[in-house]
Amino acid sequence: MKGKVQNFYAGGNTAKGFHSLYDSALEGLERLFILKGGPGTGKSSLMKAVGEKIINKGLNIELLHCSSDNESIDGVIIPEYRIGIVDGTAPHVIEPKAPGVIEEYVNLGVAWDSNKLQQHKNEILILNEKISATFQTAYDTFAEALKAHDDIEDIYISNMDFNEANKLTDELISRFYGENSDTKQAKIKHRFLGAATPNGAVDFIQNLTEDISKRYFIKGRAGSGKSTMLKKIAAAGEERGFDVEVYHCGFDPNSLDMVIVRELDFAIFDSTAPHEYFPDRDSDEIIDMYTRCIAPDTDEKFATEIEKTTKPYKDKMKEGISYLKEAKALRDELEDYYIEAMDFAKVEEIQKEILEEIERLIGKET
Repeated sequence: MKGKVQNFYAGGNTAKGFHSLYDSALEGLERLFILKGGPGTGKSSLMKAVGEKIINKGLNIELLHCSSDNESIDGVIIPEYRIGIVDGTAPHVIEPKAPGVIEEYVNLGVAWDSNKLQQHKNEILILNEKISATFQTAYDTFAEALKAHDDIEDIYISNMDFNEANKLTDELISRFYGENSDTKQAKIKHRFLGAATPNGAVDFIQNLTEDISKRYFIKGRAGSGKSTMLKKIAAAGEERGFDVEVYHCGFDPNSLDMVIVRELDFAIFDSTAPHEYFPDRDSDEIIDMYTRCIAPDTDEKFATEIEKTTKPYKDKMKEGISYLKEAKALRDELEDYYIEAMDFAKVEEIQKEILEEIERLIGKET
């Protein structure tokens, strides 16, 4: 029987620039292969191939997706054996803690023909500059979108009953945890459930919650306290010794979008756009923060102001995505130079060596 795949992002194109949660995603690994090499050198294909081999052995894996390329991954982890492979090139540069003991650098640059790359030196340098500038423009545009989003939040914050929000949070914490606690040290994993990508907003909520029996869908508005509530729920789980998966917002990494406590079999997440879902199981439940915590008829009373602030937010988000798409096109051009200079037979040999080492490590433990 095949193993299962859990999908998420460890890095994101956000209103705060590229934000990395790789330290948390890779924490606790006992063996980590860090791939080095330019774009188009086969890093993602290598990791996908190894991941496929591992799930065919019946083991579960985690795939760390690339927020700048919808078809690529940035890492693969085998949680049961605490083994991982990760793309260690910018913008997600991985700092090894114990080089040669835990982390091992794998240089795919040994498979390229430097002479061929030298022939396109100027084009490569120009493309690198354009890619960097285009990503920065995307981040600046998302930052403008965040300012517009803050204006929307202000409307609802000024019409919010914070006492009621605190009461609802306390009720949920009591419902989720009751008198339960664990004496162990809690493990907290910080991740992104989704990201702004060249293809628009993408999320993996359904995949991440597919094995969870009880799911809570938070409905509300910007500024209705969803993230604050999630932070308190996560903190309560940590205080009680439970392992908590904390999923940050791919737009504003200071906010949270989801909390999962698998030991207690529950997930609670912001189920509003751009990751809007509705219950499709009998056990699913909606938590409506607008009805519970916002003054009645706020939507109607401030309809003009809300519409006025929502349009620039949506426009800037759309514009930011267009820059990510442009950066992806430029990166594809850059990859072509490297693909032309690569000996992929050597890359396949490196892939085989990594897989053999992983199989040796797994075999040692089984």
